[in-house]
This record gives sequence, structure tokens and C-alpha cells, in this order.
Amino acid sequence: MTLISVEQLSVSYGAHRALHDVSLVVQPNEIVTVVGPNGSGKTTLLRAIVGAIPAAQGSVVKKPGLRIGYVPQRLHVDPTLPITVARFLGLPYGTNKDTAAAALERAGVPDIASRQMSQLSGGQLQRVLLARALANSPDLLLLDEPTQGLDQPASAAFYRLIEDVRRETGCSVLMISHELHVVMAASDRVICLNGHVCCQGSPDIVSSAPEYRALFGSGTGGALALYRHDHDHTHDHGCDHDHSSKEAAE
Repeated sequence: MTLISVEQLSVSYGAHRALHDVSLVVQPNEIVTVVGPNGSGKTTLLRAIVGAIPAAQGSVVKKPGLRIGYVPQRLHVDPTLPITVARFLGLPYGTNKDTAAAALERAGVPDIASRQMSQLSGGQLQRVLLARALANSPDLLLLDEPTQGLDQPASAAFYRLIEDVRRETGCSVLMISHELHVVMAASDRVICLNGHVCCQGSPDIVSSAPEYRALFGSGTGGALALYRHDHDHTHDHGCDHDHSSKEAAE
């Protein structure tokens, strides 16, 4: 059963239309990545999916009982705030010690429960945020540029971890990323967004699409050959030719 179905979604901030006529689905046990330039509406899309902002038009339909784990783009921790990782994982729902420990283990940081949040490196902090999202055994993980600020090795390690989590738990992943070469390796499907869906499909389909190249050029192709692995192509869609590549680039 489809986990999320977004149908002709439009979102406005005052007179500014951030998204218009966006449609997509997320199926069980798949990794879907949304890419697009700054200001293309990527974070707005995730916020609309979780219900944090209202839709001007269209709808977001979720599978009944769907459990969502959310990893934000960043979290500022006040260095003067004395809070341990274990305490942070218990907020606000009181996650028990065993569940928190299992989530940290799955996120690859099993030995930092007693550390102060303010003492964590960027990579450790993102893994703690992932652990918090995993603590309630989500059906769907939403990741908003989770590796922003990390160096390339740390970013690649984080995306490999996401693949491992998907494989081990069976959860689906809908994530935003600006790291195109890693996205192409880690995703089953890619959605290219620029206020509307320019094109979507498997990584190789999208990377060769004129709408995608109008936004990002053709440099990802070589990286794709290096990072590529086999994906299920059954959900491939060609590009939405209702929008020209010129419009996508604007």
C-alpha cells in the first residue's frame, strides 16, 4: 500500500507560490530523493507532508497509522544547556533506555548516550537526530538535507547508513539532498523539483533528462558511473514535458 500520495499540491507564502501542482508517491521500502536549486520548494514540500504548513490546493494522503520519523536540516544546541544524548532522546515522549540504546546502535553511535549534546561533532549530532527519528520504528523517514555541513566522507558514510537502515528495518525514506553524486547512488527514485516536478524516475533516467541538465548540467553523469548500483526500475517515470527546460531553469 502506498505510504504517501501527494496530489496536485500547491503551497503559498502570501503572494509567493512556493509549490504548484506537485504530485508524487512514496511506496514501501524505497528511497526517494528530492533535488532542486535553492528556493525550489524542497523543505516546503516536507513541511507540507508532515502538516506543518497548509496546502493552498491539492492534498497529502497518508496510509492510515503511518509512523513518520523526521530528521531536520540542522539543530542548534545551546552550549550552556546541560543535556545528555540519553536525555535528549527521551524528549518529549519519554523514550525508554533500551529503546534509546537500540536506536543509537542502529544509527552507528552506540557509546555516546552519556555525552553532552553540546560536545558532539556535526556527524555525531546528525546520527543522534537519526536515532531519535528511529526510536518509534517509523514506516517512513523524512530527511531534510541531513548531511549539510559535513565533509564528503562523513556525508557518504551517512547515506550508506540510511541504506543499511532501509534494508534492516524495511522503512521507506524521502529525503532532500544537494549532493547529487551520492544521491544518485543511494536512491531508488529521484524527483527533480523547481516549484513543480520537472522530472522524476530512476537515477539514470533523471540524470539524462533535459529538465535536470538545465538545472544542474551534465557533470553528474560521470559520478553516477562510479557510485551506481542496481535499482528497481519498475517505478520509472519519464520527464514531465508539460514544463520546458527553460522554465525549469528559471
